[in-house]
Amino acid sequence: MTTTLSASEGAAQHSIRVRRLGIDTQYEAVVFMHKECQVCRSEGFTAQARVLLRSRSAQIIATLYQVNGDLIAHDEAVLSEPAWKRLELTEGESVTVSHPKPLDSLSHVRSLIYGNPLGESAFHAIIGDIVDGQYSDIHLSSFLTACAARPLDQNEVLALTHAMVEAGDRMTWPAGVIADKHSVGGLPGNRTTPIVVAIVAACGVVMPKTSSRAITSPAGTADTMETMAPVQLETAEIRRVVEREGGCVVWGGAVNLSPADDILIRVERAIDLDSEGQMIASILSKKIAAGSTHLVIDLPVGPTAKVRSANAAQALAGGLTSVGDSFGLKTRVLSTDGTQPVGRGIGPALEARDVLAVLKRDPKAPADLRQKAIALAGALLELANAAPEEQGETVAAGALDSGRAWAKFQRICEAQGGMRNPPKSRQQRPLLAERSGRVVSIDNRRIGRLAKLAGAPDEKAAGADLHVRTGDLVERGQQLCTVHADAPGELAYAFDYAEANRDIFVLADS
Repeated sequence: MTTTLSASEGAAQHSIRVRRLGIDTQYEAVVFMHKECQVCRSEGFTAQARVLLRSRSAQIIATLYQVNGDLIAHDEAVLSEPAWKRLELTEGESVTVSHPKPLDSLSHVRSLIYGNPLGESAFHAIIGDIVDGQYSDIHLSSFLTACAARPLDQNEVLALTHAMVEAGDRMTWPAGVIADKHSVGGLPGNRTTPIVVAIVAACGVVMPKTSSRAITSPAGTADTMETMAPVQLETAEIRRVVEREGGCVVWGGAVNLSPADDILIRVERAIDLDSEGQMIASILSKKIAAGSTHLVIDLPVGPTAKVRSANAAQALAGGLTSVGDSFGLKTRVLSTDGTQPVGRGIGPALEARDVLAVLKRDPKAPADLRQKAIALAGALLELANAAPEEQGETVAAGALDSGRAWAKFQRICEAQGGMRNPPKSRQQRPLLAERSGRVVSIDNRRIGRLAKLAGAPDEKAAGADLHVRTGDLVERGQQLCTVHADAPGELAYAFDYAEANRDIFVLADS
């Protein structure tokens, strides 16, 4: 979040002209200055210091990197793209640079590290500073580690969830059932959301679905949906689509719902740390902010999924339903098979192809994707009292098999700005079995990594297309999957990884 300044606020002592080089630092605001810059010397700045930058209309906290040589002049600063946009700058402008005020909320993080419980005001202070861009990645890592080292109790999870909801915008809808569905992730493919939205909306239940983009995975729902229709809609446009069709599938980042969530997830995944309390607050804060009243959560369980045991799944499900109930959110959690990817495609366009095949009732559509989407939609219809108990899957399958879900999906796409055809890759190369045998496992994390190295999700057509499932018998030289890329270099990079990780597919004697 950027702080807007009034004209009466005084400028800091040191001013420096800024330049834009198009440096993408994803989320983090970064400023580059020469090591011998007078401002750095006067203020005593060192590399990786946190500095306060002020433009004519806004201020941000940025991380300083210092440069030697001739790349940057002594009297200028280069800003990363996030910093430039938040300061609302144009070429030729100057900014003032100074030390920021001490971060009082860090005292709460330190207290958490030492095992002390935090109250709601403390979490509000921490989350507020995170959303304002005051925390560096080091600060964020400290907070997340503290939440994992001493698990948050239920009161703390409630307080954290509330703080994350209040830090962003909230959507409100007319009284009635507002349905939602979420997967905890960690399972490649598994792109059930567009199918579930189409089924549920076709059955007359309102489902305004806000979804995320990928952070470390080969595709997020928003990335996949974007290959079929526009997803970057503002609040008024989302309302128009939902009023017209009863559902949507849009990117949640465009409407600023629980903005701390994406920031925390980015760092959480980078340090490979999953905290149950943080996960619960992350999931539910988004749903509460979106105005949901009824939520079904897909919880895949498997040895290479995010949730790896039945006991862990049971504990997480209990926490989700308990916290959801505290906010008046009716929640049902389904533990599902997370032992292998769902569907065939891994990557935005390949997953979209599978979604369309299921909706169009193509006989060659992935059966596991179809059945899982029906199960989730059925559970949501039952939860919303739109289908009798034990009859949800029958109602959901009827909406799909009759073509009503496909017709509804087409109308939703048109309402969001027009339906698109998913792109196709320029390069493909099969990964072949080195021996004959039975497929006993597919590593979710490694197959996801393979798809990312091929270019997904930035290259929408890139990814991996599975040709086998666990239990299948294969012959030596048979295709296990096909890797898709837009450039030969990315394809080669992916196959270098496959060569070094030969247990992506594990085969045993039949």
